[in-house]
Amino acid sequence: MYQKVLVPLDGSEVAECALPDVKRMAKEGFVKEITLLNVIDIQPNVFVEGVDSTIIQKTQLDNSRNYLNELQAKLQAEGIEVKTEIIRGAAAQAIADYARDKGMELIVIATHGYTGMKRLMFGSVALRVLHDATVPVLLIRPASCR
Repeated sequence: MYQKVLVPLDGSEVAECALPDVKRMAKEGFVKEITLLNVIDIQPNVFVEGVDSTIIQKTQLDNSRNYLNELQAKLQAEGIEVKTEIIRGAAAQAIADYARDKGMELIVIATHGYTGMKRLMFGSVALRVLHDATVPVLLIRPASCR
């Protein structure tokens, strides 16, 4: 049994493909507590003409909070123990560091399924988490939730 499982989410449908597997694990007693994590990469020096950067940051944080709260409510309605967390940083490293620092026992993350040139160009947060994490990582392919 995993006491603490981390599920990083970026707001995409693909990232949410990890949720059915995590829900099943929780309902079958393999997972006690789930933490939904959203990493925001806020650049303090970003300048958009005529827009205050604090407004952009507040909007990102509010959107993230609303997104996670909605997912948390759905999971809790199914009797699943869920926490949410929003952190700032570069996604892959922030996820790996959070998992280590908070004593997570498993990371469940969906891959976007890029291959070949796309993967080289865009990289893969999931693969970097797999490489950098000090705990087991369960990769969920997007095809598994279609």
